[in-house]
Formats: sequence, structure tokens, C-alpha cells
Amino acid sequence: MASVMTLEEVAGYLRVHPSTIYRLLKRRELPAFKVGSDWRFNQESIDRWRSDAEIGVREEFANVNGRPGSVA
Repeated sequence: MASVMTLEEVAGYLRVHPSTIYRLLKRRELPAFKVGSDWRFNQESIDRWRSDAEIGVREEFANVNGRPGSVA
């Protein structure tokens, strides 16, 4: 069963300040849903989001270093 986290829990999980989570939510960059007025986060979705972000950074780094398409 998927684990559901609160905003404070996901901030701790990602080791960022809660205001960073709010900023990502405002930009619609973080997968989340609301229960009433409270944000909730599926841990599997957060892990996938983080993994996708890491892959994007690696590809961007490879392109900057003159190696288009190679992933370190």
C-alpha cells in the first residue's frame, strides 16, 4: 500500500524547508493532492518525481559538457 505523507513529512523526507514545498506546489511542480484544505503526498509519486528530476539534471549536464544524449 502506498504511503501518504503530510506537507511537513514530505519536507523532512526531501530535507527542505516547508516553504520550498509550498513554492513547488504553487508552481505545480510537485505531485500532490488535497484532503480538505491540507496537502497530501504519495511517497511513490514523490520518489518518481525526484528520480525524473535527477535524470533531467544528468541529461542537462551531459548536453552542457558537449555530450548530447549521453547520461553520466
